[in-house]
Amino acid sequence: MRPSPLARLTLALYPFGAGAMAVNVFFASLLGSWIGLPVLSTTASILLGALIAVPATLWFARHMLTLAARADAEEPAD
Repeated sequence: MRPSPLARLTLALYPFGAGAMAVNVFFASLLGSWIGLPVLSTTASILLGALIAVPATLWFARHMLTLAARADAEEPAD
């Protein structure tokens, strides 16, 4: 059985989403240190980023497929 286009796109984009989320989590913890919160370790940032990336990447893949479907539905202007 072949995975759906949404599943394939999500899996293809996940490594990029996980990396971006890990960086964002780490920088957010640096900003939080200004108000007394602890700075997260690299490992904690990567793990939390990998967790947050699941719904974020799924949402982004759905958005990309919606845009592709909309582009396919439009008639070309000759």
